Amino acid sequence: MAREEPVVIVRYDPAWPDLFQELGSGLRTLLGPVARRIDHVGSTAVPGLDAKPVIDVQVSVDALQPEHPYLQPLTAHGYRWNSDNPDRSKRFFREPEGAPRAHLHVRTVGSFDEQLNLLFRDYLRTHSDSAAEYARTKWTLAETFRNDREGYVRAKEPTVWELLRRAHDWAQETGWSAGPTDL
Repeated sequence: MAREEPVVIVRYDPAWPDLFQELGSGLRTLLGPVARRIDHVGSTAVPGLDAKPVIDVQVSVDALQPEHPYLQPLTAHGYRWNSDNPDRSKRFFREPEGAPRAHLHVRTVGSFDEQLNLLFRDYLRTHSDSAAEYARTKWTLAETFRNDREGYVRAKEPTVWELLRRAHDWAQETGWSAGPTDL
């Protein structure tokens, strides 16, 4: 069994949006209309938020099944599919060998999980106090769970759920909607 990489949080890198643009543009060319949306999600999508240095890209498709409309082009270009991913609401891919670190999350357009990731990103983008709270939690837990990625994820859950509760309230107050795709 391969050893997991340690959990490492780094200061926000202003190059992350450009890395997303490069990755996303390549995916747009590769997938064409199969990709209904391509969005920068996760902590690297929030200006100023410290994060693990991995770009999270969410690709929204009409349906996860059949898989061939997105699976074939992605794997043909070196994206590594984690077919054992236990989260059945998405398909998960890692970047091609030698490419910038990226996780590709393929979800169904309009699905709960797709919308939740966009809401969380947009909430943190507009609430710097909550983003700072999240960053403090990640730094503390990365120290405690440096060599235990699952423990790190589990320990973050109370903070993430509290932030999602606030994001839900904010969405209700503002009439939030996902808005246009990033690419």
